[in-house]
Formats: sequence, C-alpha cells, structure tokens
Amino acid sequence: MTETRDFHLGDILTITTEFMVTPNGVDGIYQILNWMTGDNLFTHQLPRATRECAPDLLRQHPDLAAVTVPAFGDDEREVWAWLDEQVRRYGETRPVAPLHPDGHTRIDPLTELRMIAPHVPVIGVEIPPTTEETNHA
Repeated sequence: MTETRDFHLGDILTITTEFMVTPNGVDGIYQILNWMTGDNLFTHQLPRATRECAPDLLRQHPDLAAVTVPAFGDDEREVWAWLDEQVRRYGETRPVAPLHPDGHTRIDPLTELRMIAPHVPVIGVEIPPTTEETNHA
C-alpha cells in the first residue's frame, strides 16, 4: 500500500490550477512538491515539478479536474472566500501519494539553473567545515 500524506485543498489546487490559492503560502508549494517528488527542490525547479505532479494529482483526485479558478480582482479576500467555498465542496484536506519514481526527473539544481538561464552567472562558494563538523568526522 502506498503511503500518503494529507495536504490542504488549497495546496493541491495551487498545483493543479497553477493559481496561488494555498493558505500555506510558498511553504505549502514546497511541502507538497517535495513530498510528491521525494526531492528537495529549489525555487527555480518548482515550475517543472508542478508540471510533473499536476497530472498525477488529478489522477489521484479526478473530481478536482472540474475546479476552475475565477478571475479575481485586487481584493485578496475574494481568493480566500472562493477557497472556503471549495473546501466546503471538496473537503479541507486530501491524501496525496508520492509520484512513481519514474515520474520525476532529478536534476542537480545548479545544472538546471544553467539550463534555464545560461546567461546568468553562477558563482560557487565553498564553506569550510566548522570545528564541530571536523571533530565528528
């Protein structure tokens, strides 16, 4: 049996609709995508992981495919009122299983950054081990 973890509906809808409706902010996005991919994603990797995870989330919860996000005005309260309505309709949390290992491509974060933005200089910094780390080695 596949292990699952419960996530807020807003976290799931943020991935499936690509609209930021998570009450947990960017932390909610990191949590669900890291859980599903088994990775420790960097910010620039979130869009790719979203594209990998969204179809599987809709496979796990096909009823959520019917959810469409309306055009909101400038009032953030509209977003939260809409999300509250979705929570009443679909439930506050849903169990989410990780992707199959073949469902996520692991790419070194610096390599991926160079792929996305080859013109951006990437400067590596070597941090020497602390005395405590050296003593435990």
